[in-house]
Amino acid sequence: MPAPRSAPAPVSATVVEIEQVLSRITYLAGRARQHERLMTVAGLDLDRAAVTILRNIAESEPLRPGVLAVRLSVEASHVTRQLRQLERGGYVVRVVDPDDRRAQRVQLTDLGLAAVQRIREASRRGMALALAGWSDEDLEQLATLFHRLTDDFVAHAEDPLPKVVPTAR
Repeated sequence: MPAPRSAPAPVSATVVEIEQVLSRITYLAGRARQHERLMTVAGLDLDRAAVTILRNIAESEPLRPGVLAVRLSVEASHVTRQLRQLERGGYVVRVVDPDDRRAQRVQLTDLGLAAVQRIREASRRGMALALAGWSDEDLEQLATLFHRLTDDFVAHAEDPLPKVVPTAR
């Protein structure tokens, strides 16, 4: 007979509230309407996946497509399809990987770099508008806490999560 499982420790009400707020922020930031607004301000016509790929390449280019797929947690075929469209649009080019001449890396073109800069500027303007009423001290504290949260998420990304135990009604 298997040993009884111990129930996971209860989650505090504050953690529940943080999870709910982060879910709402993620939803609001990822909405199609928000993306369309961002593209209008940036003067671009790119889908969300293309923007995500361009921003990731800009942060660490040149990059192998497979590495990009792993970083984005998507199938390599999705990245390949998006990269083909971005190549046709003149935003990226494939270059020989200096570490393995049989492989290729993807890098931004001047057009791609300009697009990323416009997207970042439009995004920052929207963020500044949303946070216009915040004090400098509150903004600094928020930035510090977001960095800490991100670091902790990365540090614990591979930790096993306790199973959810159904509660009796």
